[in-house]
Amino acid sequence: MLLLGLTGSLATGKSTVSTLLYQPPYNLPIIDADVLAREVVEPGRPGYKKIIKHFQSTTPDLLLPSPNERKGRPLNRAALGRRVFGSTPSRQRDRRILNSIVHPAVRWAMAKSILYHYLCGQWAVVLDIPLLYDSRLDIFAPVVLMVAASPEVQMSRLRIRDPHLSEEEARNRVASQGGVDEKVARTKARGEGRGYVIWNNGSRGQLERQVNEIVKEVERGRRGFWRWALLVLWPMGLLWAGWEVGRGWWERRRWEAHVRAKEE
Repeated sequence: MLLLGLTGSLATGKSTVSTLLYQPPYNLPIIDADVLAREVVEPGRPGYKKIIKHFQSTTPDLLLPSPNERKGRPLNRAALGRRVFGSTPSRQRDRRILNSIVHPAVRWAMAKSILYHYLCGQWAVVLDIPLLYDSRLDIFAPVVLMVAASPEVQMSRLRIRDPHLSEEEARNRVASQGGVDEKVARTKARGEGRGYVIWNNGSRGQLERQVNEIVKEVERGRRGFWRWALLVLWPMGLLWAGWEVGRGWWERRRWEAHVRAKEE
């Protein structure tokens, strides 16, 4: 089973691409890291309790009112966002703490979902992860689809989608996910057939045509006999998975060496 890593910065159109891949004619299962991230911090979950313990004393509006408080009041995600999004040292520190709480729980939930779809005989599964590179999960995705847009388009879409955000808050959220250019370069550096950049500055039709061309190319040679061979002969599947993870690890090491060389 092939894992397709779908990533993209805020307001680039990654969710639109995810929807396209989920619908006919592709019908690919989507494992959405954002959805899982919300689920693992619901009242009563271990992640929820850790967030309360760390942030509540310094974030008075962290919790929303609830008619049923037996499990706990839900998190005020807007207040938590204001606390962690931004480029100041304190906000970067709080964001690292929040990520250290949420990311391990999300990874465990993703692993269980991947196993389920493997046993169902799917030829591919989409890992929808906005911070694919930052969370260092790229080594598990033999193919990465990076959705990109210009900074101007990002800001315009974000302000339309979330009109309650001030211009400064919108810029902080965009900046918190890193520059698009670096992610584009990193995706291209993975090589032919392993990294695809989907530019979404134009119309929906242009986006759909790009997605269709990429899926056709990715499908080639990854369906049919090998799909069932790797499912039935599970030791072969494990070896193949290990090979792909090792290859992803090597690609990441090569990219990090490239970045260090540029900085020297």
